[in-house]
Amino acid sequence: MSPSMVAVAYIAAIILFILSLGGLSSPESSRRGNLYGMIGMAIAVVATVAGRVEPAGLAWVAAALVAGGAIGLYLARTVKMTQMPELVAFMHSLVGLVAMIVGYASFIDPTATAGMSGAEAAIHHIEIYVGVLIGAVTLSGSVIAFGKLSGRIGGKPMLIPGRHWLNLAGLLVVAYFGYAFLRVHSIDEGMIPIVVMSVIALLFGVHMVMAIGGADMPVVVSMLNSYSGWAAAATGFMLSNDLLIVTGALVGSSGAILSYIMCRAMNRKFLAVISGGFGGESAAPKAAAGGAAQPAGEVVSVSAKETADLLREAKSVVIVPGYGMAVAQAQHTVYEITKKLRDMGKNVRFAIHPVAGRMPGHMNVLLAEAKVPYDIVLEMDEINEDFPETDVAMVIGANDIVNPSAQEDPTSPIAGMPVLEVWKAHTSIVMKRSMASGYAGVDNPLFYKENNRMLFGDAKKMLDEVLAALNA
Repeated sequence: MSPSMVAVAYIAAIILFILSLGGLSSPESSRRGNLYGMIGMAIAVVATVAGRVEPAGLAWVAAALVAGGAIGLYLARTVKMTQMPELVAFMHSLVGLVAMIVGYASFIDPTATAGMSGAEAAIHHIEIYVGVLIGAVTLSGSVIAFGKLSGRIGGKPMLIPGRHWLNLAGLLVVAYFGYAFLRVHSIDEGMIPIVVMSVIALLFGVHMVMAIGGADMPVVVSMLNSYSGWAAAATGFMLSNDLLIVTGALVGSSGAILSYIMCRAMNRKFLAVISGGFGGESAAPKAAAGGAAQPAGEVVSVSAKETADLLREAKSVVIVPGYGMAVAQAQHTVYEITKKLRDMGKNVRFAIHPVAGRMPGHMNVLLAEAKVPYDIVLEMDEINEDFPETDVAMVIGANDIVNPSAQEDPTSPIAGMPVLEVWKAHTSIVMKRSMASGYAGVDNPLFYKENNRMLFGDAKKMLDEVLAALNA
């Protein structure tokens, strides 16, 4: 394929990627957005192979495409929706690994800098150094995020004394070796600076994500998404691939915007998230030390039949899904209950908090999978003012996003965080396995409200019983 045809194909792929991002902005157009993305990627791969790969290397490329496609197909068929957050983190780590490999290969390959001198060679060395730096941080940070999201690593933040000074010292060392890297005249001289920087960057990625508490993990996922985009863009610079540069910039900038939106939804500053410390701590020690007051009162439990009776008598119902619904794979039963109540003439809607679940849009994806109509799935800002006129607010496996202490207790760790005000409904029903705190490690006064009822048990089992009672 001629260079001009490759350029045209790249432009078409870029347009499709932009349309894909636009389509993913709403559930109604998300399928179309995914389709645009797949077509764009297919065009990009074909154009790259046809225009850049020598005939002698086609067999290797074909083998890599088959192997990668087989792995992707296997993951698509076997990974559960509850495992999507850790899968996304795992994919981000691969992008970081690729950026590192390409950086080292570009530095070692003598043909990559053939004919370069002066400013041109310096710019190429900067591309390599920055690309490896971003890739290493993305790689190790994503691996730790995978561990936290999958439960292999605890959600409690690891706060090392003097960690900010430690980070500053690491940054200064990276800057010093970056200067030394620009002044090298041979591959042997440059290996020490780039290897030292890689080790520091890998340690920084581990330290950064380990210091972030469980409640901030949705922000971490979007942040790592941004990092992976910038790593891809850096790889594009190293390979002189315009498509990879533009695509990486699109992913990096959209991930940064999403991180900002997530931070606003949690009333957190982005730098505060990076500094870590929120989530995974028990609320009890804070109370003993004169911190946030502990909830007081009695919990009123209900049965599945009593829950069905409350739903049957209600005219307006708002369902708030959380990670517990995802774990129990209860979204299909939720749809059946929704369909039954709507057939009975009830006004049923869903309230989605921006950080519900373990990644942005987690609940929307689950509800879409269960074929819940898009028009009754509303964001927090759209539905919060309707809770006082709601007869029953049903919370399925959510905790922190419906915690009234965010508004009522200024000493609470989540004070100021926007939450779904389910306690303002005439009756709220919270479905949980136990009285354990949420991912942020903060107790929830909602459980003790006079108008709240607790339906204990596995969400899928309890909802099946509620559906059976409604049908009866």
